[in-house]
Amino acid sequence: MNRLLLSLLFTLLASFVQAQTSTELVRKALMKQGNPEFDSCQVTLLPSAREKYDDLFAHIRRAERFVHLEYFIFRLDSVGSELIHLLHEKAKEGVDIRLLLDAYGNWKAPTPITDKQVDSIRSLGIHMEIFDPARFPWIQNMLHRDHRKIVVVDGCMAWTGGMNVADYYLHGTPKTGPWRDMQARFEGPVVNEFEKIFIRIWERTAKEHLDADAYKTDSLTYGNSVVTIVNREPRLTNRQIRQSMIASLESAKREVRIVNPYPTTTHSVRRAMKHALRRGIRLCIMVSATSDNKIVPDVIAIQMKKMMKRGAEVYYFEGGFHHSKLMTVDDEFCSVGTANLDGRSLRYDYEVNAFVFDSTITKQLNDLFDKDVKDSQILTPQNYKQRFSLKHRFVGRMFQPLKGLL
Repeated sequence: MNRLLLSLLFTLLASFVQAQTSTELVRKALMKQGNPEFDSCQVTLLPSAREKYDDLFAHIRRAERFVHLEYFIFRLDSVGSELIHLLHEKAKEGVDIRLLLDAYGNWKAPTPITDKQVDSIRSLGIHMEIFDPARFPWIQNMLHRDHRKIVVVDGCMAWTGGMNVADYYLHGTPKTGPWRDMQARFEGPVVNEFEKIFIRIWERTAKEHLDADAYKTDSLTYGNSVVTIVNREPRLTNRQIRQSMIASLESAKREVRIVNPYPTTTHSVRRAMKHALRRGIRLCIMVSATSDNKIVPDVIAIQMKKMMKRGAEVYYFEGGFHHSKLMTVDDEFCSVGTANLDGRSLRYDYEVNAFVFDSTITKQLNDLFDKDVKDSQILTPQNYKQRFSLKHRFVGRMFQPLKGLL
């Protein structure tokens, strides 16, 4: 009798879970993890660098109170120089300008911003700080980089996504060809959460206390999107990004689409992907045929072959370097943010992803995915060896143990 009751309870529980939509399941999971959710938000997708920079610059020109910027990479090329000039003009108008750059991201640039240039920028009325500059013995600076890209203007609008500040997003590079990326603009009560994230890392870096209330804006009704912010901070919310990805995969009823430049993943995320495939979920993963990294594509190839053999549809985008970090689930909700699907983003770096519960926004991303499929080649057992020579397969296997750090 007890076994019968237990079996009945499990059947009822399974039926209850099955009856819930993927949106209901993942919203509960994200809230249980402590991620803040915001109603009445407006989300605007900016699927190209030209749209992102035009939109961002236009709103900065209209700023009246403050502009706060946090970037992993900020180059003083045509785009970066124009932005600095614009920020200088706003600073002269009395607008509070704060710019935070990651030291490692700056060091990676062909022409890093020098200390002298930092002083020059500060002389323009721009409060500028470098997050975690290198210091002896240097090894500690390799971990926990600030990989986020956040801009907040007047507490009314915020931007995040995969784009840094560099003109190669507009013109591409000889090595990779055109760059593809995605940014999103957010309006409504969620903007205050982006500002809180910025203030926390600014205070840690600049050792300057900011009055959060002074940068807060009353929550107004802007749109119909529900947005959950998943913020990864080392030692505080270490597993948040991983758990949100896993929850999304586990909540899916029909389909998951992923676009990511470095999907080496982690064990827990790979396990969730495999489980989704076993449940009959259609899993589509889009990666780039070209990359800004010599070794990582070979490591990715090993992982993508394994996913392909388990039933995933793996598309290699051949229209340039696809740097976007996107996920859509069941035509119901999506994720736009800064986190790559690699060990660095999921285990070490400061990251932020926005989960948007809006079928209209999700459809826009799925339409873009379908468009990009036309410029992609699906991975098959037959073309795998053609795409990756014996040398590349050897390199991929040799560096597999280091995929968590690449």
